[in-house]
Amino acid sequence: MQYIQGNNRNQAVLFPKCLDELVDVDNEVRIIDLFVETIQLEDFKFIVKHHTEGRPSYDPKDLLKLYIYGYLNSMRSSRVLEKECYRNIEVMWLLKDLAPDHNTISNFRRDNEKAIRKVFQYTVSIAKMFNLIGGKLIAGDSTKLRAQNSKKNNYNPKKIERHLAYIDAKLNEYNEALKSADEDHKITIEKQIEKHNNRKEFYNNLTDQIEQTGEVQVSTSDPESRQLITRNNITEVGYNVQTTVDSTYCIPIDYKVTNENDSKAMGGMLRRTKVILGHSDFTALYDKGYHTGSELKTACTMGINPMVAIPGVSSFAPDPNYNYDQFIYNENDDTFTCPQGEILYTNGSWYKRNTNRSGYVVRHYKTSKCQTCPVKDLCTKNTAGRLIERSEYAPYIEQNKRNIEADPALYKKRQAIVEHPYGVIKRQWGFYYIMTKKTIKRASADVGMMFTAFNLRRLINIIGKNVFKKYLEGLILTYFVTIDLHRKISSNISHLNFQPIFPFPKIKVA
Repeated sequence: MQYIQGNNRNQAVLFPKCLDELVDVDNEVRIIDLFVETIQLEDFKFIVKHHTEGRPSYDPKDLLKLYIYGYLNSMRSSRVLEKECYRNIEVMWLLKDLAPDHNTISNFRRDNEKAIRKVFQYTVSIAKMFNLIGGKLIAGDSTKLRAQNSKKNNYNPKKIERHLAYIDAKLNEYNEALKSADEDHKITIEKQIEKHNNRKEFYNNLTDQIEQTGEVQVSTSDPESRQLITRNNITEVGYNVQTTVDSTYCIPIDYKVTNENDSKAMGGMLRRTKVILGHSDFTALYDKGYHTGSELKTACTMGINPMVAIPGVSSFAPDPNYNYDQFIYNENDDTFTCPQGEILYTNGSWYKRNTNRSGYVVRHYKTSKCQTCPVKDLCTKNTAGRLIERSEYAPYIEQNKRNIEADPALYKKRQAIVEHPYGVIKRQWGFYYIMTKKTIKRASADVGMMFTAFNLRRLINIIGKNVFKKYLEGLILTYFVTIDLHRKISSNISHLNFQPIFPFPKIKVA
């Protein structure tokens, strides 16, 4: 049987192929190269450590090209990227046969969180240039990414207390055993006592750290990671990534890495979105985890139209027909009407609802008719009668409810808009955990590269390789023509303060 035969490995080639011939003309690695070449380093402020002696530093553009290529091909590890520099023809072409070591590659991502965010914002600006950002409907949500910190190395006061109780019990056992032990066993027992005393000191130091910082958790591997609920009662030690996605082509326009839950995140994300879009005339879709009165007030005050899912109301009354939502508020006279038709009045005073820092105030509404009401037992268990509370944020909560009731079909689009990037990044690319270790800043650099790669993938898929490539080539050509013109004019008219105008998309920093 005949088979296709390969070339002889030992056969000399008179005219070997150059690297450029080995990479197809329409290979997307050429788009990565052009994209990074359009970046003006002085505007992005990449941090590169220069040495006065010895070998010079690598160009930040080369390291950025390597990272973008890596993230687009599901490779984030600096050691994996180092290997690719020696065996991957596309990477060899992209870096012109440069092969930085893994420490150089890792340090670039570690030190350039702000610059990476600007590169992401640059992709958003390009999307705007092609009218891919509608700016009228956005969806926000968060996703949990596991940190480089196990649950075992995450501690809270209760967990520390359990460990200390166990250690104290073991120390008591060893001390009792030490009294009756012979000389051979005493040495072994004393070593165990020393080991447990060291562990006890470790947990006592963690307790002191919690008391000094006021935090409720301590992570020892990645100090700023926290144990967060991912779904139902399942928890992971990680970070919470807030994302804002435009509805037109499901393109993320903003992200923020936090170690907190969603309840207080919407207001800040909407402020940033307003800066990015340049206006507040848009509708924001969020799920019920963001349904907080103060956040809804922030959105409405900025002129944004919020549509946040309404959490289910628990049955506070013995009979669900007498729950809070069955009481009708009368705005004109500031009263409530109960299901039995009775009017509940307020004395006009505000009462503190929570004593913590995020507390809010409420008004109390009640009526003396409760004492003679025939359905009192169905409405309340309070012997003094039913008490209704109305929050200071109630007008904004009610406005949000009217928004959803007016257009329920619009809110149903939220999941399809905001979950699309998460599906690609976590399921297709496998980026369900944070690659970097220690601090939110480094985690943000990793997440920034994820969303930069995602946006580039979207731009290539929507615009098309050829159109996008020609656009980038045009930017580079215009840049060099402008620079050349600047030099000619400056040499002849040196007394004028001439500044070249580049046609690069403007970047709005949130």
